[in-house]
Amino acid sequence: MADIAGTSALVTGGASGLGAATVRKLHAQGAHVTIADVQEDKGQALVAELGDRAQFVRTDVTDEDAVEAAVAAAVAVAPLWATVSCAGTGWPQQIFHPRKGVHPMLPFETVLRINLFGTFNAMRFSAAAMSENAPNAQGERGVLISTASVAAYEGQVGQVAYSASKGAIVGMTLPVARDLAKLGIRNMTIAPGLFDTPLLAALPEDARASLGAQVPFPPRLGKPDEYADLAAYIVSNPVLNGETIRLDGAIRMAPR
Repeated sequence: MADIAGTSALVTGGASGLGAATVRKLHAQGAHVTIADVQEDKGQALVAELGDRAQFVRTDVTDEDAVEAAVAAAVAVAPLWATVSCAGTGWPQQIFHPRKGVHPMLPFETVLRINLFGTFNAMRFSAAAMSENAPNAQGERGVLISTASVAAYEGQVGQVAYSASKGAIVGMTLPVARDLAKLGIRNMTIAPGLFDTPLLAALPEDARASLGAQVPFPPRLGKPDEYADLAAYIVSNPVLNGETIRLDGAIRMAPR
């Protein structure tokens, strides 16, 4: 099992939701955590909460230079061993609607730039940094973890942009793992189902409960800590590579 203590971990979208839970988990395991996010107030608050071994770098994941700088900031503290990409957004709209018309291109491009291109940026610059690491006893130099969604498989009405971005992340998982295998760098993806994130926090409690009840078991929304637990386990287990793990309580999304 790989030990992350004393190494660096970079988490994009790390200031809130799944990312913040992952930051806390990896920090608790002894990693130096770099929180890469555009939410400076939340990012700095998390640094204040964690204290030593935590830093915030304001990062727009669609900006190549910003992502490269965030990776450099993580490497400056300790060898970068884990990068977890949690930054993401959505845009609910059907590709065509008789009243609303054709889906505009700009929001489609924006969702793909943040969710897909942002993940790709984090992966490629992190992989370059990890390639410089001294391998551990098993020849491993680091691990990349991306965040997809069950929408990659069962996109609902109005999720065309979101599903396209998450499906592409799933599609990258195996070829990236194959690209980096000779370097001892692993690549994995987590596809969460319905999770209690800031996006769902804005809904009324009865609506949240209704969503959770759709999950076969456990019949509730997933907790960010449960995502973080899986991310941390992926980091620790060197045989996990080139695969997408659904973290969804066995839900299969209906069209609506």
